[in-house]
This record gives sequence, structure tokens and C-alpha cells, in this order.
Amino acid sequence: MSTRRKILAALGTVALALAALPGAFGQQQGRVWRVGFLSVRQEPGLQAAFARGMSDLGYVEGRNLVIESRSAEGKTERLRGLADDLLRLKVDAIVTGGSVATDAARRATDTVPIVMGSSADPIGNGFVKSLARPGGNITGLSALRTDAGPKLLEMLRTVAPGLSRVAVLVNPPNTFHPLLVRGLQSAAQDMSLTILPVEARSAPDIERAFLAMSDAKAGAVIVPRDGVFLEQRRQIAELAAKGRLPTVSDNREFVDAGALMSYGPNLADQFRRAAGYVDKVLKGAKPGELPVEQPTTLELVINLKAATALGLTIPQSLLLRADEVIQ
Repeated sequence: MSTRRKILAALGTVALALAALPGAFGQQQGRVWRVGFLSVRQEPGLQAAFARGMSDLGYVEGRNLVIESRSAEGKTERLRGLADDLLRLKVDAIVTGGSVATDAARRATDTVPIVMGSSADPIGNGFVKSLARPGGNITGLSALRTDAGPKLLEMLRTVAPGLSRVAVLVNPPNTFHPLLVRGLQSAAQDMSLTILPVEARSAPDIERAFLAMSDAKAGAVIVPRDGVFLEQRRQIAELAAKGRLPTVSDNREFVDAGALMSYGPNLADQFRRAAGYVDKVLKGAKPGELPVEQPTTLELVINLKAATALGLTIPQSLLLRADEVIQ
């Protein structure tokens, strides 16, 4: 046999051996990965950001990727059933939008990888043991930045210099809210401000909460990240406008709904980065060994229309810091 034929024969033998291996290159090339996307409500912008992240990593929907989207349409009690539905489809991973969705996915499976697109307090909610070493089948991105509280107070003082009492809308089941309140109370001491936590679990509670803020003579309100509050963001923005309360949140969707300002993580960017976690687990990485990321940058969004309605003038120094100004 000629040298050339010997080489070709050897290469053929190697190719056959590789093809027989589990997860061989040829099989992986033809595989279609199925990823679930579980959220409390429709999140087309966030899902699109996740899909872009997957595309950047070489995944093409309809060719080697299928994204199975499931939304509870605001009815959180439906999430567990939707998570079970995704598992019946044998998804390779589940991406979750928010802590409530993550909790539902966690209760449904302890084996299928779960990637948090955003979670306010993954440790407090019991999703992970630590940010550095999550353990279990959950990893991803956290929206937790307890140090953002003082910045929220500073911004409120900038637009309302005579401010003395700041209300904080709190949903008792949300484990992140006590952390935020403690941070605000600590910062408020140095700023001669009084923090007024006001509880609300539902739309009627929110109505009563704003009446309580008025009775307590609050001059502004902080609305932290929460599923219930997000669902009722228009109600909150309208009540704040009616009560002439400058409102700041760590979620820009409140500003889109008519609130004054937001300062917090860019959620679209977080869900784009979540694709990197999914890519790693699809390639064999263990979720419990992938550190949870915290926000590295926070964006400031200001609604000038809301400022005008409140009779406020936003200082040029704050406008120059803004990542986006809504006219």
C-alpha cells in the first residue's frame, strides 16, 4: 500500500472512531438545542436581547436553536405549570425573567440548568449558596446592588433640595426590600432624611400606601424592583403624579410608565449576557460552578415630561449624567 493510501486509511479509522463517541463532533454539529424562556409576563425586548446574545455566540434560531417562550401573563400561580411544560419539551436549559419565575423553575427541577436573566436577591431567595459558588443547578445574573440606595436618595435631593421625608414602597415577601431599606436608613442619617417604609402586596394595597404616604407628608417615593410593583407600574406612576411625589426606581420601566427617574441595571444587557451562561452549560459546564454576576454598570433614565408635571427643574449636572432623557 502506498504512503498516501496508508495516511487516508488511518484518517478514515480515526473519523470512524470519533463518530462512535458520545457527543461526537458530527452529532453536535447537527444538534438543535432547546432553551426555555420563563417569565411572569411577556418580555419581548428581553427575549430579543437574549436571542441576540445567542446569535453572537453562533446559535441560529430554526437551525441549531429553538427558544420555547412561556409567560404567565401576570398570573404568577401559572408559573409552576409553565415550568413543567418546558420540562416536558425536554429543554436543555431554562432562562428565567425575575425571582418569581426562577423560584417556579427551581421547584420544577433540580437537574435542568436554570440561568437567571435577572434576580434581585438570589442568595436571600435561596436560589444559590453564594455568588462565587452557587451550587445546585442555578446560576446567571443578579440585579442586586444594595449600594444603589444612597444614590437614589442623592438624586431625589438633587431634584427636590428641601426634601426631608422619603417613602419606600415595600412588598413584604420580597427578601431584597429589607436590605434596601436598611441601606437607605443608614445613608439617610448622614443626609438628615427620614425613611418611611410603606407596605403593599397588591393593587388595592398600593392605593392605600399612597394615601399613607400623603398622611405621613412624604416628599418623594422610592419604588424598588418587584414583580407586583412592575405589574402595577402605571398605577404607581399615576398615583405618584396625583400626589405630586417625585419617584425614583431601580427599574427603567417605571420611567417609561411616567415616573420621574430610574437608576439601575440595564436589563436588556443582562439578558444578552445570560446567553453566555447558556452557552457554557450547553457545552458541559456545571451551573453550580459558574459564579453569579452582579451589575457592573447602572444606567440613569430621566423623564422630563414627568418633571414638568411635578413642577421640577432637573439640574443640568444630573441631565449630563443621564444615559437617556425621555422628552
